[in-house]
Order: sequence, then C-alpha cells, then structure tokens
Amino acid sequence: MSIMVQDFKQYTAWRKAVVASLEDYQQWVASAGLTDAATDQRIARSLARLADDKLSVAFVAEFSRGKSELINALFFADYGQRILPSAAGRTTMCPTELMYDPAYPPCIRLLPIETRATHMSTSDYREDPDAWTVLPLALDAGDEMSETFKQVSMTKQVSVAEAKTYGLYDETDPDVAATLDDNGMIEISLWRHAIINFPHPLLKQGLVILDTPGLNAIGTEPELTLNLIPSAHAVLFILAAETGVTKSDIEVWRTHIGPGSGRIAVLNKIDAMWDELKSEADNNADIERQQTSVAHMLALEPRQVFPVSAQKALVGKINGDMALLEKSRLGALEAALFNEMIPAKQDIIRKQLADDLGALVNTQQGMLAARVRDIVEQLQELKSLRGKNKSVIAHMMKRVEVEKKEFDGSLFKLQGTRAVFARLSTELYTTLGMDLVQQEINKVREAMESSRFATGMRVPVQDFFSQARANLETSSAKIVEISEMMEIMYRKFAAEHGLTLAVPMTFSIEKYRRELDKIEDVYNKQFGTTTLLMTSRSAIMERFFDSIASRVRRTFRAANADVEAWLKVIMSPLEAQIRQHKDQLKHRLASIQRIHDASDGLESKITSFTASQQEVELVKERLTWLSGRVTEAMNADTALESEAA
Repeated sequence: MSIMVQDFKQYTAWRKAVVASLEDYQQWVASAGLTDAATDQRIARSLARLADDKLSVAFVAEFSRGKSELINALFFADYGQRILPSAAGRTTMCPTELMYDPAYPPCIRLLPIETRATHMSTSDYREDPDAWTVLPLALDAGDEMSETFKQVSMTKQVSVAEAKTYGLYDETDPDVAATLDDNGMIEISLWRHAIINFPHPLLKQGLVILDTPGLNAIGTEPELTLNLIPSAHAVLFILAAETGVTKSDIEVWRTHIGPGSGRIAVLNKIDAMWDELKSEADNNADIERQQTSVAHMLALEPRQVFPVSAQKALVGKINGDMALLEKSRLGALEAALFNEMIPAKQDIIRKQLADDLGALVNTQQGMLAARVRDIVEQLQELKSLRGKNKSVIAHMMKRVEVEKKEFDGSLFKLQGTRAVFARLSTELYTTLGMDLVQQEINKVREAMESSRFATGMRVPVQDFFSQARANLETSSAKIVEISEMMEIMYRKFAAEHGLTLAVPMTFSIEKYRRELDKIEDVYNKQFGTTTLLMTSRSAIMERFFDSIASRVRRTFRAANADVEAWLKVIMSPLEAQIRQHKDQLKHRLASIQRIHDASDGLESKITSFTASQQEVELVKERLTWLSGRVTEAMNADTALESEAA
C-alpha cells in the first residue's frame, strides 16, 4: 500500500502547490484593484474544485467473486486482518462507501431498507442525518471494529408483500421461488446503504471506495446504476478466473460499465488455477489463455485484464510473504489503478483551471490596458497645455465636461438595458425553475399510481424527459438572447467611449443537456421495450423513477445556481470599466481645473502621471509573473515534485 499512499501524497502535494499559487494570485489581484464579481467567482470556483477533490473507485461483480477481499488486499492489509467481512457466499448485502470526512467521528452510517418504500433516493437521504443509524468504530479494538463492519452483511426475513413494496421481489422471475423459505418469507438486506467513515491514509487524502452487492442488486438499486458507478473515476469489474465471463457478467458489463477510461477487468482467484500437478509455466499459460478469452468477451485489450489472487495477496501482505505476494500479481493491478486514475483526474483539473486562468488573465490585462490608455491620454492632454494660456485651458475643461455629459447620457440608456435584462432573467428562471420540474415529477407519479403495469409507465417517463429537455432548450434560447443583448451593449460602449472591453462571459447549458441524456440512457438500458413487455416490474421502475427524479432535480438545481452566478457577473466587466472611466473623467476635469487655477502645477502633474504609467507597467509584469507561477504549478510533474521535497 505504501506505493499507493506515495502516489496519493504526490497528487495531494500537487494540489496544495496549485492552491498556494492561486491564493497568492488571488490576494495580489485584490490588492492591485483588479477584481470584480466575475473574477472573484472564477477564483473561488477553482479553489473549491481543488479543495473538494475526490477520487472514487467502484468494485462491481457478482457475489462470491471476491470484491471485499480485493478491497482488503489493496487497501487494508496494513491493519493485519480483514477489515471488510469476506467469506464464502454473499458478504456485502448493501452498497457500501468507504471514505473519510473530518466532520464526522470514525463511524458507520446505515440507511434502513425501509426507506426504499418512500419516494426519496439515497442521495436525498444524504441531506437528512436523522434518517441514518450511526454506529461508532473502535479503531483501537480490531475485533470489535470488524464486528461492526459486519453490519453491511446483515439481512432479515420479510414477507413477499413487504419485499414488493421495496422493489425487491419480482414475481415474474422463474428463479424467485427458490429464494423463499418454508414459511414463504424472503431474505433481504437489513440496510439500504452504508457509509463507513474511516481515517485510513488514502481515504483521508480523498479516495472513496464503493463496494457493491451482487450484480442483481445493480438492477434493483437505482443509486448504483444512476449515480455511484457512472461517476466513479475507476471501475474494477471482478470476475472469477475459473468461470471467466458468465451471461450475467456480460449483461452488466454492456449495460452499466463498458470499456472506457478507468474501466478495468480483474480476473480474481487465479490461485484456483495453480495446479500442483502442472509446471508453473503451464499454469501461467492457462491463466494467460483465460485472460485473452475474457478480454475478447469484454472487447478489451488483454493488458486491460488483470489476473490476481486477492486472498493470497492479503495473506502475503499480512505475513510478510513477498514470494506469495509476487505470485498473487496484485502489484500490477495496483500500479495500473493508480497510474491511470490519478493522471486522468489530474488532466481534467488542469484543463478546467487553465481555462479559468486564461479568462482571468485576459480580463485583468484588459483592465490594465484601460488604465494605461487613460494615463497616456491624460499625459498627452497635460503636455499639450504647456505654454497655453488660461483661455485654452478653460476650453479644454469645457471639452471634458461635454465628454462627461455624453458618458452620463450613455449610462442613462444603460438603465433601459438593465430593465430588459431583468425581464429576460425572470423569464429564464421560470423555464429553469424547480417548481416546473416538481410539477412534471408529480405528473409521472400520478400516472404510475394509475397504471398497474410497467408498460403503462413508459410513456409518462418519456414525456418527463421530453419536457425537461424542452425546458432546457427554452432556457438556452433565453441565455442566447441575454448574451446577444449584452454583447451589443459591450461593443457600443467600447466604440463610443474607447473602452477596452472583452466579449462578455458566455454561458451554455450544454453540460446539463448531456447529463439529462445520460440519465435517460441509463433508464432506457434498464427498462427497454423488450424488458417491459416480458415483465411487470412496476415496483422496481417506481424506485428507479424516484432516483431519476432526484438526479434531474439536482441537475436543474445546479443549472439554476450556475445561471444565477452568471447573471450576477455578466455585467461586472462592463460596470468595472464604466466606474474606472467615470473616475478618469472626473480626475481629468479636476486636474485641468487645478492647472487653470495654478499653472505652475502642470509639470508636477506630468511627472506624477509619468510615474503612474511606470507603476502600471510594473503591475502588468507582476500579473504575468504570478499567472505564470500558477501555470507552472498546474503543469508540474508530481513525481519530480515529491522527489525534490
């Protein structure tokens, strides 16, 4: 685990270095008077992105494939025992997240299975601490802590009727009868979801581990299908070395995972293929053939399939048996996991920060260019007064006064634009509003309650997605209208008053469209036409719609927050330049007035403005240097950085 900890430490050191350089930049631009609402918002967003940066790894498999044992071997061997319960049969009965949040003491938070009977998703319950059962973790008592962790494997017997209300019983399944006991009861998980808050070195640095139940739970727990697995930075799909890819394996791989960045197949339990009657070369050849076969079935390269023995790796690590650990092949998986996941996440952050920094520097360079232009204009104006009599100076005063009145007239016209801006903003909030989303959700729920079969629910859900997409399209049109109006205003002020104005900050709701498409795609895969015709999984579909509704609400809530922030800052650059230009006109008039009253002050004024020009040039150099430091920190090689430290 030391290699993984080192990788995370390097990544954490990189983030801290970027944060430090960005904070230096933030403090300096504020002291130099180069900030506005848009600048503050961009820097705050960048710092928040770096501060709250998680790396999530999901472990997905059919039960008895060794998921929990693999997690123990990868992350918890240093504790000298199994942390997560691992035994023959099913051990993890509910989705389990391992993370660290300093706001909570070491504990395990458990969401009762009864919450599945409500119209709230697991994500909704995260905001309700009273809904969770909290058990403390005794970090200094290993056996007691292991017993507490066994909660994730706890079950209870319930009636078929109760299981149906939770969406955990499909009467059309031909194998369902075998799951009933002699009293007609069925075994279900005691908990819906578990969050383990554990001060592990990797978890403290931002790693989040997701241990899923068997593949059948992926089809019944919407939170896994809609949120946790798709958002994971790495997904480890675990198969058994002896069986390879089964029919249920390939279905889940194609429906919920599939090849792509951060997707890794793990061929576990290769120790079952260590035939003592064969040579080591023959055993390795058998493992390689199975590796090639699995890669072909999953449309992967053989190098993307990692044969391991999680159990032997755990034993080797705990007992210090390096030969057994080497034979388990876990090292290759560890290297691939962190060598792929961390750089990929780092590249995403780099690109986002580079885009934000570029926009910041352009805005601030524009503000400095405006300052230089104003100083140069005033210098030229003052120099032209040399040797002039008071009547000429008085004439210049009148000219500046006329210019100031014209500018004030433009400001009056701006008030009309503000009124239109306010109207369009209100219309935008209406089409993007949460009330509208909730109305559409209520329509679908009413339709579901009136329909007895899942096939009758398909049209209302499709209509829900269509209406949500239409609301986004209408909102997008309003955003374009606001952007075009502001762009015209920016260009008009720039042309009429010689202001240096960049094009106003653009905004797009494209990412929310893509998010909606992803949600609908998951729904279509889970409830295709054929599936609905073959079954009447209405209870399951209702649970899925609860999670769909929750995720769509979050998508629109995020869109509302981003739109609100954009509307607040879209006029900031213009307003900053207007204030600066207004102050410059006022100072020009005051300077000429003082020179008119006492002509001997002309040369001192010229000297003062010349010094101001030099100061602004120094500010420009400092801005370039500080932004360059942020860029250097972003592009730094974390490994080299760590070695130097």
